[in-house]
Amino acid sequence: MELLVPIDDSDTARAALEHAVREHPDASITAIHAIDPSVSKYGDGGIYAYESVLESRQEDAADLFEDVAELVADHDGTYTTETVVGDPAREIVAYADDHDIDHIVIGSRGRSGAKRVLLGSVAERVVRRAPVPVTIVR
Repeated sequence: MELLVPIDDSDTARAALEHAVREHPDASITAIHAIDPSVSKYGDGGIYAYESVLESRQEDAADLFEDVAELVADHDGTYTTETVVGDPAREIVAYADDHDIDHIVIGSRGRSGAKRVLLGSVAERVVRRAPVPVTIVR
């Protein structure tokens, strides 16, 4: 089984990865990190120097993937990593569609109220558009 696990620096993304390795020990896991250059690392929505933002975010992704390696190694699992650039939900769905992914395991940020209605969530958009089953982990 091929699992896709979107990774960011949130606790719910880590919980999703832990769920994936625990519940699917024989699966091949691809940890994917989507870099959205339209949103600054600090959440202010600004892009000041595209190349430096991209470079900084790729360095952050490398740190995230070190954590992935440790967690998966603790469970004797196999994994690969992938970094994509663009709208996170769109890139996750496209990757699943293009790479014969069988299942997506994604963390939920747990937004509520107006933010959820106005912004939606990456997990929610992935669920609506994914060509494969999706498990949302809190």
